[in-house]
Amino acid sequence: MPELFGPAPEGLGWIVLAAFLGGLVRGFTGFGTAMVFLPVAAPFLGPFGAMLALTFMDIFGPLPNLRRAWASVERGDLGRLVLGCALALPVGLWLLTRTEPEVFRYAVSLVTLGMLAVLMLGLRWHGRVTRAMVTGIGGAAGLLGGLAGLPGPAVILFYMARPLPVAVIRATILLFLFVFDILIILGMAGFGRVTLAGALLGVLLAVPNVAGNWLGGWLFRPAHERYYRGAAYALIAVAALSGLPVWE
Repeated sequence: MPELFGPAPEGLGWIVLAAFLGGLVRGFTGFGTAMVFLPVAAPFLGPFGAMLALTFMDIFGPLPNLRRAWASVERGDLGRLVLGCALALPVGLWLLTRTEPEVFRYAVSLVTLGMLAVLMLGLRWHGRVTRAMVTGIGGAAGLLGGLAGLPGPAVILFYMARPLPVAVIRATILLFLFVFDILIILGMAGFGRVTLAGALLGVLLAVPNVAGNWLGGWLFRPAHERYYRGAAYALIAVAALSGLPVWE
């Protein structure tokens, strides 16, 4: 299936490496797979191919934790996030069908660098949170998820700022992103962008991704969290910058 990997035969090697490094960063920090994987994979697989591979690669990881997360999540907020996402995701996917691959790559890299800057600066939302705002955050995540494959930044930044127990925040993010994976598969299928080969590639990439997750978790030591986050941020920045079309 060489057409899946672009004209360069070494493309598959870069994609596997990106899957592994995305897992490594997630093992360090708890997030970041898409921010590492998409900028590297998109030049070889195209926007929809990269998003499809990412979704099938990433959907298996949370399965063992879903039951515990469901016991901790604030279900009303989760429902509002999913509602907003479900309404906005098709718009993002529709926009992506009318977007040049180079524009997609710029969007992925710039959104990734923007979130990285916010994380490094420690910027947070401290205002009043309403139900409509939660739905709007879900909508922003759905729009960004459909257009750039990055639903996480809006939800992660919003919930990291809220005065909620850590277990509730982690459960909300985990369950929302799991539901997003299901929604985007359905959405891409509706636009005729799901292929058996693309799904199989994602399943195969789950192997290096899980290996990276395991290694990142094994190497991580809470006492040195600052250094691990610094290394993860550096990897995300390199991946985002490498995905910009200006280097070609």
